Amino acid sequence: MTSLVKLTLLSAASAIVLSGCTMAPRYDRGALPVPGQFPTDVVAQGQSAETLPWRQVFLDPRLQATIDQALTNNRDLRVAVLNVERARSQYRIQRASLFPAVNATVAGARGDTGAVNTATGEPIGTTETYSATIGASWELDLFGRVRSLSQSALQSYFAVEENRKAAQISLIASVATAWLNLASDQDQLRLARETLRLREESLDLTQKRFDLGATEQLTLRQTQILTEQARADVAALIATVQQDKNALRLLVGDDVAEAQLPNTFPDQAILADLPAGTPSDVLLKRPDVAATEYTLKAANADIGAARAAFFPRISLTGSVGKASTELNDLFDGTDIWSFAPSISVPIFAGGANTANLKATKTSRDIALAKYEGAIQSAFRDVADQLATRATIDDRLSAQARVVEAASDSSTLAQARFDRGIDSRLTLTDSQRTLYTAQQQLITVRLVRSLNLINLYAALGGGY
Repeated sequence: MTSLVKLTLLSAASAIVLSGCTMAPRYDRGALPVPGQFPTDVVAQGQSAETLPWRQVFLDPRLQATIDQALTNNRDLRVAVLNVERARSQYRIQRASLFPAVNATVAGARGDTGAVNTATGEPIGTTETYSATIGASWELDLFGRVRSLSQSALQSYFAVEENRKAAQISLIASVATAWLNLASDQDQLRLARETLRLREESLDLTQKRFDLGATEQLTLRQTQILTEQARADVAALIATVQQDKNALRLLVGDDVAEAQLPNTFPDQAILADLPAGTPSDVLLKRPDVAATEYTLKAANADIGAARAAFFPRISLTGSVGKASTELNDLFDGTDIWSFAPSISVPIFAGGANTANLKATKTSRDIALAKYEGAIQSAFRDVADQLATRATIDDRLSAQARVVEAASDSSTLAQARFDRGIDSRLTLTDSQRTLYTAQQQLITVRLVRSLNLINLYAALGGGY
């Protein structure tokens, strides 16, 4: 027995030394499957965008309050946080397998052997036994199976945490987008109402001129068309503004106070200077990319566990305690102990271990493809936003000049119509052009702000 104990202790010591080793392949990130630079060069000074806290990017206090409220109340983000807690618990469960499991047991048994006293005929076969033991069991992780499974669970937990960050980034961007959409649509509604007011005044004047026989019916109908088009725009935009508020309420997870809602479009609500950096610095820090890399590492660790399944599993089980035939004397009873090492050697499993190893390698290859795909998708996200950013200021300036020119044209057309030089058709066309140009200017201002939001999110900022 002493030799067996020494051998087992030696095996345990060896297991402790070898426990840092696993049979998982060495992880190598490799080269990024994207160019070393973004295709559009945009010069910007200051702190890299992905490291900027969201409060330094979204500058309007009303927008900040709305985002803060969403981070507290949004149900999707709450689910993401709970997923992190669940993944952390699952990792702890798996990690516990690295340590001995210790338990205490108190047991009692009463029986009858059926024996009788041959002299008196009375039964004497009644027996009672009681025991109290402390036992421990431990799998010696000689080939890293348990450690590989623990590492896989750890990497999966990290992936879930990165997904939570990605969910937060998405929520912040979505709230900011909904808030600015509301501001833009309110400007569109204000423009439509002002246009309707002016056209109603023009219609009243034209109606009076028609009643006096000073103008043609065609001119009256053309004025009515413009007026009703503006009225239809107002009705549609009233519904759109309400839908914007509904969308914002859903994202926030609660009613948004009127004081937090925009009443006009703010030009300085978003930080305009967002340095992009290089792909290697930016893309690998994006939470969605980091999550796929952690998933890849988890799949890599699973290969180690699958390889270890081809090798013996050694377990140690033992207990010490007291035993007595009287419950009152249990802890003064006889010392008892047991020690039961075991080894399980895989001999034949119908190809299950081989199939499992092949499946884990395939899962690793799938995870690698998803990881590279996430990098390429992230690269495109950033490149697309940089492409818009490179030209949006020119587009905004050009559209402002269009509005200015259309306004002058409309004024001149009105003057020429009043003098009888031009027809009503010329005036109508110029008024339509001005209205459309004003609508497009509001849209371009929105596009510029949304581009900054999307660029910040694409760079991985906001958590």
